[in-house]
Amino acid sequence: MAVRTALLIIDMQKGMLSPTLPPRNNPHAEDNIARLLAAWRARDQPVVLVRHISRAPASVFAPGQGGAEFQERFMPLAHEHVVEKNVPDAFINTGLERWLHARGIRHVVIAGVSTNNSVEATARTAGNLGFSTIVVADACFTFDKADFGGTPRSAEDVHLMALANLHGEYAEVRATDDVQAVSPAATAT
Repeated sequence: MAVRTALLIIDMQKGMLSPTLPPRNNPHAEDNIARLLAAWRARDQPVVLVRHISRAPASVFAPGQGGAEFQERFMPLAHEHVVEKNVPDAFINTGLERWLHARGIRHVVIAGVSTNNSVEATARTAGNLGFSTIVVADACFTFDKADFGGTPRSAEDVHLMALANLHGEYAEVRATDDVQAVSPAATAT
């Protein structure tokens, strides 16, 4: 039996396009995510599209708000799995782990937003649960943020630190070209 590798695309929702968000890094992330999605679909590998549904009624990600909807190029196909989460981690209270296990999937590739929040939280849990996990560095992005001491940090600094937190401990960090160059089944480490 061939190894199945699920592509998890995190929070690629219309709200992430808001001009009110802080400056971000990696302006080509969406193109790289789209390339990965096309590769997975072409190889008939499992795709999981995750979206954040906020519990705060005024949030752009609240149910019924346009910002909660997937961006057009990341709309799920009828047979693709959709996970709705209320916290950054896509495994918490969503059934994602059970869905993956029920299909014999032990390998995941993660892309999306934001690197230091939902991507990092989901990758940590995936690694802790024993999934072989890859985070695609150039298919993720984040935003400028002040550190705990109040020092402003660029989105690129925040992104690189989040990836450093993950690499080798919870996941392997790779680039889109490296992941796309091989079949999804071969991405397992």
